[in-house]
Amino acid sequence: MLPKFYIDSDITKAETLPADFYRSPEVFEALKAKVFYSSWQWLGDVSQLADAQSVAPSVLLDGFLTEPIILTKDKEENIHCLTNVCTHRGNLVAQQAGKSKKLICGYHGRRFKLNGAFEHMPEFGEALDFPRPCDDLHRFPIRQWGPFLFAGLKPSFDFQEVIDTMNKRVGFMPLQDFKLDDTRSKDYVVNAHWALYCDNFLEGFHIPFVHDDLDEVLDYGNYDTVLHEHLNLQIGYADENTETIFDLPKEHIDYGKKVAAYYYWAFPNMMFNFYPWGCSVNLVQPISMNRTKVSFYSYVYDATKLDKGAGAGLDKVEIEDEEVVEGVQQGVRSQFYNAGRFSPTREKGVHHFHCLLTQFLNR
Repeated sequence: MLPKFYIDSDITKAETLPADFYRSPEVFEALKAKVFYSSWQWLGDVSQLADAQSVAPSVLLDGFLTEPIILTKDKEENIHCLTNVCTHRGNLVAQQAGKSKKLICGYHGRRFKLNGAFEHMPEFGEALDFPRPCDDLHRFPIRQWGPFLFAGLKPSFDFQEVIDTMNKRVGFMPLQDFKLDDTRSKDYVVNAHWALYCDNFLEGFHIPFVHDDLDEVLDYGNYDTVLHEHLNLQIGYADENTETIFDLPKEHIDYGKKVAAYYYWAFPNMMFNFYPWGCSVNLVQPISMNRTKVSFYSYVYDATKLDKGAGAGLDKVEIEDEEVVEGVQQGVRSQFYNAGRFSPTREKGVHHFHCLLTQFLNR
């Protein structure tokens, strides 16, 4: 039976998730259904559907959820996210990206519109009560933010609320003009539980101890964390010698402040790090209990500000983070460690994450 986890809502009293959370196979499996199927995932950007009547199949979190999906853009240029599993015998409908007026299963010829609606099936003229609604391809809810696409499999909240909250601070940036720079995008494999990687991201407490270069450009004393329902934000303010900061409009909530970076985390595994040059999207993808793939996608808006300020040296920062997280992975395997306490001033984001995990797991 899956254990019940408890995190006190009062951070001054709360203990962290116990070590058993990170080393239990049963908990790891439960996270798939209770957390990942109940939340949202980043699907990339609209460039994969550049033209009307485009299709782009993929596998959502391959090796973990392993959910076949397909993005389509119909002739009216509406974007859809569908299951890529034929409702006849379960074959994959689309095998490769490209242009297509219809979705046709290559096994027995079942045909669907690009919005997933069933259209035709050979040799089914004598089938009674056919077709039914279940013969359509399943449609997943989809949201778009600038060029970015998101879908939920069985989401328990609306991602539009997350988008609207992020827009309040970074919506002044021309997101539609952000362009993916493949030369700066990279995958990392971290030998640790995916949640430990998120734990590390969600606090700036470790910056002076782990990230020398980053510490030189940020004002650690004013580092701030802002919590929202399924989202939190860490604001990195520039120190007095750092000139690469956001040019904020007068009506902005942070106007007059020297903001070097906005670090957004969206539950459960997405990070959107905004710098004056653009955005680094980080996806944390579980592979096993002690192995995680982290994908960095760099979307550049102002190339003249690259490699400056808080948005410089991201690869070095990542390697430093991996070393610490892998050390924690080894530590939580100890029989002499159970749980720790939260710093009320520096670990509000980690506490928020742990509260959400227990909330979803205990449903």
